[in-house]
Amino acid sequence: MKVITVAGPPASGKTAVIIKVAGTLMTTGKRVGVVKFDCLSTQDRDLYERKAIPVKVGLSGNLCPDHFFVSNIEDCLAWGRENKFDFLISESAGLCNRCAPHIRGVKAVCIIDNLSGVHAPKKVGPMLKLADMIIITKGDIVSQAEREVFTFRVKQVNPGAIILHVNGLTGQGAYEAGTLWEKAGDLEELSGRMLRFSLPAATCSYCLGQTRIGENYQMGNVRKMNM
Repeated sequence: MKVITVAGPPASGKTAVIIKVAGTLMTTGKRVGVVKFDCLSTQDRDLYERKAIPVKVGLSGNLCPDHFFVSNIEDCLAWGRENKFDFLISESAGLCNRCAPHIRGVKAVCIIDNLSGVHAPKKVGPMLKLADMIIITKGDIVSQAEREVFTFRVKQVNPGAIILHVNGLTGQGAYEAGTLWEKAGDLEELSGRMLRFSLPAATCSYCLGQTRIGENYQMGNVRKMNM
């Protein structure tokens, strides 16, 4: 089974792109399953089910979505094997741009949209900088010059990645993305593998439920600004 980790900022079109790419793979007889990680709620289950794509949804609640992802991805892999999928696609929440849901030796994809601004690529952390493939969406809304500038900024941040433009509404570019996903190596297990980057560190009193403000109530991993 091939495993693909997909990350990206909120509302960048991750689900739409995955549905289009999965559709091209399924037309060739491939079995595709999706695991959707989010925080509080998601309606993406309905979108996947409408396209007859098996899906599991995990909501992290008050936990960091990346920590939730790492704690559950092995069980997701077992679910994929039980259903004899050819592809298991993991879609992360990507809320703080510091997310790092990519695994060494596993195909890593970052989805980012042209509307996020030309400075956005520098603001996105490991999920873009360490991705194997970067898919840019919503290119039909901006001018050709804006697309070229944005692509250049993405290359500056991750010069080694393959960059594709995919339209999540029409599916243009999805076939090309699917052919590249098919070149991913098969994965037997994840135990012992390493993340490409460490997860956000957060072990403080507020992590444990503290709500009061003030130095007397702060303990653990606390960082102060230089004022």
